[in-house]
Amino acid sequence: MLNFKVDETLCNRCGLCVQDCPSRIIAMGDDALPRIAPDKAPNCIQCQHCLAVCPTAAVGILGRKPADSLPLGPDSFPTLDRMERLVRGRRTVRHYRDENVDPALIRRLLAATANAPSGINRRELTFTVIDDKDAMQRLREKVLAGLDATTNIPARYGYLLEAGRAYREQHNDIIFRTAPHALFISAPPDAPCPNQDVTLAMAYFELLAQSAGLGTVWWGIAQMVFLVLPELKAQIGLPPDHIYYAMLFGTPSVHYPRTVQRDDAAIVRRVQI
Repeated sequence: MLNFKVDETLCNRCGLCVQDCPSRIIAMGDDALPRIAPDKAPNCIQCQHCLAVCPTAAVGILGRKPADSLPLGPDSFPTLDRMERLVRGRRTVRHYRDENVDPALIRRLLAATANAPSGINRRELTFTVIDDKDAMQRLREKVLAGLDATTNIPARYGYLLEAGRAYREQHNDIIFRTAPHALFISAPPDAPCPNQDVTLAMAYFELLAQSAGLGTVWWGIAQMVFLVLPELKAQIGLPPDHIYYAMLFGTPSVHYPRTVQRDDAAIVRRVQI
């Protein structure tokens, strides 16, 4: 049920919802109010553009009311200067304080990340989060014990053999980077573009987290660990067939007072046809 509703006392019959609907399922009725015919309803991708674009807050859909949305104005988004500084100043953080992040902040970040774009707006992501540093420590101990006991480490992952000794003898946490928390974002393999959906959501989470004063590090080593110790994936609760990536995060114990300089890090090609 789309539950498409139009407040006729607010609707100014501008037709913006008709024009902006990606699926082209909204049309003006005989009374000049926007309507969705029942046979068109299955084509809705639930993007809520009709709710967002309405200048008079007259349109609701999927049980969502425009009054419950955040209002947007000329000053709602970060300026280019501030956004550029965030992108340039974002750092991979490998040193964290031994403390939990406020659970309310984690919930806020995940709720905001759920708004990241996904292919055809399918929104089939799963967020699996370790939000307690004691749980993270138990996972750390399981991983290190498992690596110490296994003989199933491929030669290309040979440095995993040193993880236990490095942690115990040198206090060098080469796998978990002292982070108190981890986020796994996953998508089913039959999603339109699962890899891209996961990566986009992870990038959104990173920028949100760093805007909140947290540190993050893309945790590619987790995939290596799970290949060596596949039972851990089930223990964490990751859907077995999902495509996933992971990120460590927490309150950083290191501060970077300036950006780096790598504007020439990519090749820029101008297309002329």
